[in-house]
Amino acid sequence: MRNYFLILFCFLLTSSFVHAQERDEDETKGFKKENLFTGGSIALAFGSNSFLVGGTPVFGYSLARWADVGLVFNYNYSSFRDYSVFNDKFRQYVYGGGAFLRLFPVNFLFAQGQIEHDWIKVKYIPPPGFTGESTNKVDVTCILVGGGYCTGRGPDGKGVYGDLAILWDVSKNQNSPYTDYLGRAIPIFRAGIHIPLFQGK
Repeated sequence: MRNYFLILFCFLLTSSFVHAQERDEDETKGFKKENLFTGGSIALAFGSNSFLVGGTPVFGYSLARWADVGLVFNYNYSSFRDYSVFNDKFRQYVYGGGAFLRLFPVNFLFAQGQIEHDWIKVKYIPPPGFTGESTNKVDVTCILVGGGYCTGRGPDGKGVYGDLAILWDVSKNQNSPYTDYLGRAIPIFRAGIHIPLFQGK
């Protein structure tokens, strides 16, 4: 199933690139270093007896005024209480990376799709007085979709700007770090910054 999502994501990415070349020929004619950017975001998610916090640096390229693509790296910590019995704890340490596509239908709003592969270390802590503490490692592919709002973005799609986004994991993988203890997708809130690496003259 994950291969279908990867193929779809690559198709959308390629289609966006071709469309960008057609609509914004002057902007996308050849590689332009001023279209490179970096930045990142912090993540915060919470649900019933669950909590997640993390950091997500990015490195990307603006295909056109309305489309950005890039690589993303992430590290997240999450914890769950009352995971299987009252007063037990379940903790996750997650690191990974992937790729994203961000489309701007208007200058201050965007839709985002992201695929990432994560390596997860999990630790189960039983209630006080019980035995059974354990540690395990798994890996999982996640498909994040959502959108957000940005402020300070220039009319050419460049410049330093901040953004707020909300994403959900739609992969329905039970090992996803973006689900609660019942396997339900929880909203992921991210606040980030976009920083051009080279300024055009």
